[in-house]
Amino acid sequence: MVLRNRKRVRKYLGNRRWGVGNIKHNRGAGSRGGVGKAGWKHRQSYRVVYEKDAFTLHKGFFRFRKEKRGEINLDLISKKISESKEGKPEIELGGYKVLGSGTLAKPAVIKADAFSKKALEKIKQAGGEAVVKE
Repeated sequence: MVLRNRKRVRKYLGNRRWGVGNIKHNRGAGSRGGVGKAGWKHRQSYRVVYEKDAFTLHKGFFRFRKEKRGEINLDLISKKISESKEGKPEIELGGYKVLGSGTLAKPAVIKADAFSKKALEKIKQAGGEAVVKE
């Protein structure tokens, strides 16, 4: 039987180029000749040790996000107060800002991270105290 198509291995046997054109096009770093930061396969360990900044996503300035506080209205606080049987109950709300929607049923001492202006007015009208925690 006549062999019509020779295998590539047989075709290029003994040939230095092996069907890639110019020999420098077939190097591991491509045709760049090892220049530049592209194709860092063979210089990987150097970059991991000495150029750690090459892998960072953020460059320059970026904003830090503040921790977001929870929000609670005076309506919910007044429901908690109405359940308690103390004369002037103390409520601690760590990580919350008190907003002024609603009214207080009876006076109370409220400790929170922040208060809105309306909430402060309504707490004072009810005869309570607003204490800012830090």
